[in-house]
This record gives sequence, structure tokens and C-alpha cells, in this order.
Amino acid sequence: MFNQKLFLMIPGPTPVPESALVELARHPLPHRSPEFSSIFMECNEGLNEIAQTKEATPIIYAASGTGGMEAILANLLSPGDKVLSVINGVFGKRWADMAELFGAEVERISLPHGKAVQIEQVKGALDDDTEKKIKLVLVTFSETSTGVVNPIQAIAKLVREHGALIAIDAITGLGAMPLKMDDWGIDVLVSGSQKGFMIPPGLAFVWVGPRAWEAHKEAKFPRFYWDWTKAKKALEDKTTAFTPNVSLICALRETLRLMRAEGVEKAWKRHERLKQCTRRSVQAMGLELLTIDSEGSSAITAIKPPAGIEVKQIRKKLKEDWQIVVADGQADLQGKIFRIGHLGFVCDRDVLTALSALAHVLEGLGHSVGNNWTKVYADTLKEFAA
Repeated sequence: MFNQKLFLMIPGPTPVPESALVELARHPLPHRSPEFSSIFMECNEGLNEIAQTKEATPIIYAASGTGGMEAILANLLSPGDKVLSVINGVFGKRWADMAELFGAEVERISLPHGKAVQIEQVKGALDDDTEKKIKLVLVTFSETSTGVVNPIQAIAKLVREHGALIAIDAITGLGAMPLKMDDWGIDVLVSGSQKGFMIPPGLAFVWVGPRAWEAHKEAKFPRFYWDWTKAKKALEDKTTAFTPNVSLICALRETLRLMRAEGVEKAWKRHERLKQCTRRSVQAMGLELLTIDSEGSSAITAIKPPAGIEVKQIRKKLKEDWQIVVADGQADLQGKIFRIGHLGFVCDRDVLTALSALAHVLEGLGHSVGNNWTKVYADTLKEFAA
């Protein structure tokens, strides 16, 4: 019976508000109707508020975030174009591999697990490109697989000075941390529904800025479903080029309303508070983090297990005894870290509950956590309340 209390503390899918679940349960609207168009256009307006843009055109796809990543490549590049890709983990590598598969020439800046790219590394690669062959720079904002955050604002400034376009994978980070598309000079941005937007997987969001639209006109990679021109023309008619996921878009309207009610900056502060409560508490339990504080994501915390205890033991006990799900590591980090998500529809009660359960599990597996972590948690809350 109590498996119905299963609680997700992973970086996606994230918990869904009850009011959004109600929207998902309704009979679907006809997608070529004035009623749906009204909902759809409200969503587009709300998406631009979250991305902090008045210049970009939002495009909603019935797809995962990976579909949005592919759409960016298909709409901006031609065979043989050079791409600079920053790789901090699984998803940065995915984007680079995808670009190579399309036929682009990809230069990679690869970082160790849990490390953010340094500005000097990006500057060096761009300075070396004296012939200005680099057309597009791909960067992950918050790398889901490691919980590391890259300095997007500084990177975007360098890319603008070089003359290339910059595309940001903000699938996990958008809504959880400061990101200002217009002010920072980001050309194109991608995110997904199952993270900070608090609804199930199934929608990809791509914001296309003015410079990206110009590059799109010259791009030669084949595209049909992903074609921005089709999407923009449909948007002018207050609809989508192809059949949308009507139910998810109705739920999106509800969560965007919730996000507007909280306020973008307040949401950033809430996620920062949850991040610090999580990071400081697990360190007080005697656990080691994968990332340093200045490079840690407000969406997810990656944690190394204590010596002699396996990640699969921790995850198994959390799920079986507490109905709490945390994520394993991915690729080379599988079994080496576990990841706690504190993203989207998550509050202090949720994080404290998850940490309390983690403390009980670790004690049961033979690792003494002591009681200091609860004081650390309380002190962190007081710090953010001040």
C-alpha cells in the first residue's frame, strides 16, 4: 500500500504539484481550438519570464530535452561547421557526440568529473581560432550527472566577443539558478518539462534569439519536425506546427502560474537554500561531495558513499524502508556516487525528510553520522532567514 507514497528526490522527473496533476487528469482539448491557443500562448509568455528574455522566440516540442538539443544542432549548423563543446559529464558529452553524428567538426574541452570549466580554457580555445571557424559553442549550465555548474555569463561574453553563437543546455538548471538569456547574451537555450517546470517528461523548450534566427537561415542540416521556420509560422497562428502534447501544456500553464506567484528570484533563493542545507548536512554526516561549493548546482547534489558502503545499498534501503528515491551515478560514476535532487516542487520539509532518512540508513549500514548535522541544517535555515 505505501508504495503509493514513493517520493522522488532525483534530478528528474521531479515531484508534480497536485493542481498540475488535476490538469493532466482532464479530458484533452482539441489542439486546433481557440481554447487551446489561449493556454498555449500563456505558456509561451510564462516561458519567456523564466528564461528572462523579451527578445527570444520560445518553441515547445513534444519531446525530451535531448530532442531540444538535437533541434538546436539541426537548425544552426551545416556539414563541416566547427563546434566547440564543453564537457563536464554525460550530457555535455551527449551534445558533442550528437554534433559529430550530424557531421560537424567538434573540438572538445573535457573536464574531470565534478569540475567546472575555467574561463581561461574557453578563452584559449577561442583565441586559437584565429580564422573564426568556430560557429557554435555548446555548454551545459547544470550538468545533471555530476551536479557541477559552469560560469555561463562569463563564457557567453567571450563567445560574443569571438563572434560565434552560444547554445546553453539549461535542462536541469533553468528555474533553479540565475540565468538571464538577454542580459547575458545567450543565443539559444534549451530546457525540459520534468525538472524545474514541475511536470512529467514529454516537453522540450527551445528559446531562439535574434542572432540564432539569422544563422538558421543559412543552416543546411536536414530537418522537418525540428524546423524552427515551421514552428515560428505556427506560433504566429497561436498554435504548433505538429500535434502537441495537449495535456502536458495544460499542466505547464498551471506550474508556470505557480512559478510566477513565487517569483523567479525567490525561486532561485529557495533552491540555493535547499542546496546549502543538503551540502552542509551531508558533509556534517561525514560524507564527501563530488563538487566544491562554488561549482555546486542548486538543482542536485552528488555525494560519495562512506568507505565500505555501496551506493546500491544506500539507494535500496532508502527506497524499501522510506519510499524515497535518490539517483545513482551515471556512466563512469555509476556506483561511485548517489545524487539527491532538490529541484522544482521541493521544499525544506522534503529535504529534511530525505536527509533524516539518509542518516537512519547510514547508521543502519554501519556509518555513524552523529547529531551535529541537524544543528548544521537548523543553522543554515537561520542564515537564509536573516
